[in-house]
Amino acid sequence: MNAWSDALRLAVRLGVPPEAFWRLSLREWRALTDAPAAPVLTRPGLDALVARFPDQEIPA
Repeated sequence: MNAWSDALRLAVRLGVPPEAFWRLSLREWRALTDAPAAPVLTRPGLDALVARFPDQEIPA
């Protein structure tokens, strides 16, 4: 395998037909395939989630 065939396979999985893949600029390809930065869960964010979704006791 090489990088081009891997990229083309990914494009097909994303629904981009081969002829459209070859017309994409590198910037467009990166916009399609770069994963967005994952948000960081801060302590205040965790505290807000715990307050919003408190653990519930399960009856025995």
